[in-house]
Amino acid sequence: MKEISPQLQNQIAQYQQLQNQLQVIGSQRVQLEAKLREIEQTLEELGKLSGETPVYKSIGMLLVRQDDREALKKELEEHKETLTIRVKSLQKQEKALGERYEDLGAKIQSALGSAPATAESN
Repeated sequence: MKEISPQLQNQIAQYQQLQNQLQVIGSQRVQLEAKLREIEQTLEELGKLSGETPVYKSIGMLLVRQDDREALKKELEEHKETLTIRVKSLQKQEKALGERYEDLGAKIQSALGSAPATAESN
């Protein structure tokens, strides 16, 4: 079995770092997408309520009555917009990292292609 060169060891370490970064970004994206869906559902329900129905907003451990529905709706819309931008940003990062991850993986596979240890996994 041939030795792995320092350059290849470095590529493998980078590959593992990219994998970890992809997992973290993917997890963040999923969490933000869930918050975004929650805000969208809240806005939808808020639109269905009559003007007489009391509306409450959670602030920490308290529920506080909100009489100014337009201000509440505007706040939710702004939060939705911010989350949408953050989700799109994470999607772009995830795509770019994914491409680098695949490219580096192919380079590593190519470098290991002649090593007997990889012949068993093919």
